[in-house]
Amino acid sequence: MSAASGPALAAVPGAPRRPSLLPLVLFAVAMGWLEGVVVVYLRALLGLAHAESYPPAEQVLARMAALPWLVPTEQTREVATIAMLAAAAWLAAPRARSRFGAFLIAFGVWDIVYYVALYVLLRWPPSLLAMDMLFLIPPVRAWYQPVWAPVAISIGMIAVGVRLVRGGRPAGRSA
Repeated sequence: MSAASGPALAAVPGAPRRPSLLPLVLFAVAMGWLEGVVVVYLRALLGLAHAESYPPAEQVLARMAALPWLVPTEQTREVATIAMLAAAAWLAAPRARSRFGAFLIAFGVWDIVYYVALYVLLRWPPSLLAMDMLFLIPPVRAWYQPVWAPVAISIGMIAVGVRLVRGGRPAGRSA
């Protein structure tokens, strides 16, 4: 019986393992959906659950400031999200370059799925031109941007991440 016909292919000792992106992408999809659910609750708390548009950044930050615990709590959630995406990327790839690529993929997928979840759950954003508060670290107006900006950046992150994970090889070419 040849090794290829056995029940499972054994890894060659010392050979670099190829990153497995499917579990990473599934994790990022689940994280993105969960993030969307949490933001549905936050928008309800702030009186924005089914609003067609997002108020100007100053109004959003003022509503958050009315609940003194909210911004610090949200900031810890954002840090935890990044830490979980980084940990999943660390587990998905064997070397620093491919781990960074895996992180970019996970972050990009997570962010896009987050907006998909918001649209499915709230029918928001009504378009990619809608304004959104992207982050709260630090809580500044500069993070108030149209939805197309993080989506475009996420697509770029996924593309760069795939290239890093593949070791810089163009798609469709083997080593």
